[in-house]
Amino acid sequence: MKLSEKIKLKHIIILLLLIIAIAGFITLSCIFLTTDQWSILGQSVLETILQTLISTFLAYLLGIPIGVLLNITSKNGLKPHKNINFILGLIVNVLRSIPCLILVVICMPWTRAWFLRGTGAWYTILIPLTVTAFGFAARMVEQSLAEVPVGEIEAFRSLGASDFQIITTVLLPESRSSLISGIAVTAVTLLGYTSFAYNIGAGGLISTIYSYFTKHTGDFMSSWYFWALIIVVVVVVQLIQEFGLYISKKLDKRRSLK
Repeated sequence: MKLSEKIKLKHIIILLLLIIAIAGFITLSCIFLTTDQWSILGQSVLETILQTLISTFLAYLLGIPIGVLLNITSKNGLKPHKNINFILGLIVNVLRSIPCLILVVICMPWTRAWFLRGTGAWYTILIPLTVTAFGFAARMVEQSLAEVPVGEIEAFRSLGASDFQIITTVLLPESRSSLISGIAVTAVTLLGYTSFAYNIGAGGLISTIYSYFTKHTGDFMSSWYFWALIIVVVVVVQLIQEFGLYISKKLDKRRSLK
């Protein structure tokens, strides 16, 4: 059997197993879940996806320019500048050092100013999540840009390209595969941080799981609803990871990712 045929067979088997697992999950859920539980499950999934995707987008919207500045002002960057690099690095490191729950409290005035409420809605966790991930995203961008071969940068520089042109035509395009992987990692991390939404009534899957536990401490382990919520969390995480890996592989022409 040829290698390509083995790969196709492997994918077919995985797909069949996935279909069987999904069918089994839906069947059990139809049997054991009530209409209200289905409604809460659907709402929780939507809230978690929105919280994760929006905060990841905002974190990278802020993190990309800071990550670029960290890279180009580093010792071996395009424009080394010790003071700027130190200040930016300090800000990023401080943000990364503050636990998310504390940032939820610190960001409460901003949340109230932007959304006219500090708790009780899925979007009230967005600002704390963005601030939490901002420093992490900046470091991920800095590391991705550092993976670009120096030879490519020097080749463009020898052709008279400006620093801005090198950033836009070499650094960012050549590091796009690594950037996508970093975005997927950040999104999965933020999905975990959505657990703090429970503290401000912002909903989401993890918050729903913990809320169910607090109300059913004696029999939660025997509830299909409890396990169904956990399964959905695992599936969402896997989808984010696999989608990120797939896009990364498509964009990376230098190597083959497993």
